[in-house]
Amino acid sequence: MNYDAVLADMVAVAREAGALTLRHFARFRDLEIGIKGPADFVSDADRESEQLIRKELFARYPDWSFTGEEFPPVDGTDREHRWLVDPIDGTTNFINGQHYTISIALRRGSATVCGALYNPVSDEMFTAVAGQGAWLNGERLTVSAQADVGLMIVGTGLPTPNLSLYPGSYQRLDAIRAPIGAVRIVGSAANSCAYVAMGRLTGYFEETGFVDTAAGILLVEEAGGIVTDWWGRGPEHYEQTGCLIVANRATHAYLLDKLKDVPMKNAAHRKSVA
Repeated sequence: MNYDAVLADMVAVAREAGALTLRHFARFRDLEIGIKGPADFVSDADRESEQLIRKELFARYPDWSFTGEEFPPVDGTDREHRWLVDPIDGTTNFINGQHYTISIALRRGSATVCGALYNPVSDEMFTAVAGQGAWLNGERLTVSAQADVGLMIVGTGLPTPNLSLYPGSYQRLDAIRAPIGAVRIVGSAANSCAYVAMGRLTGYFEETGFVDTAAGILLVEEAGGIVTDWWGRGPEHYEQTGCLIVANRATHAYLLDKLKDVPMKNAAHRKSVA
């Protein structure tokens, strides 16, 4: 199947969702915010963005399936094709007037076949179709060629102590932070992946959700980067655990060496790497 037309639809829908969320973003100090969990916020903009994306994608592809962040998944008559959508990745950023991302990925079976990531604040549209490269507003992307450890710029996230992701997070930060050039927290897993694909970051690691990163992972792979879990394993592992490294070759090797021995989150992860 040729997915170029599908990607064009994804871009159009992402831009619609971007326009909707920007109207909320312009009044971020007045947003009505609910709590899904500690440091995990959901706003009216999240829900409205996902509702818009669902409506528009189902209007175009009524038989395909859908998994989002804010509402239960929908299994269509075609379960081979499934949308993975994060209507606002970086909700905490969003409600504080910082950059955020709209992420739409299309899976066919166990493979991501195309993705669109849109940052409405900067008007940056990142796109990829499997086998056709990664692009930013029509310009082809490649990961950074930086191989000097002292000049590597690595992205990550730091959860608060009351989150399940917290154990080991600061040990991992301490393990990687010297002698690299800098650590950056972008606040959006999707945007962090996009920044690796275009070279703003040489690498990124975090424990995060696959819905957030599916499109970003495709971008990095299509830009020539490497994607594994913290122990060098492929999608059958990081899609389940969320323990993700995306990076250029040199940064990936560095992060893999530094992260592989840091204590794991829980028994499930210990079992998965046994």
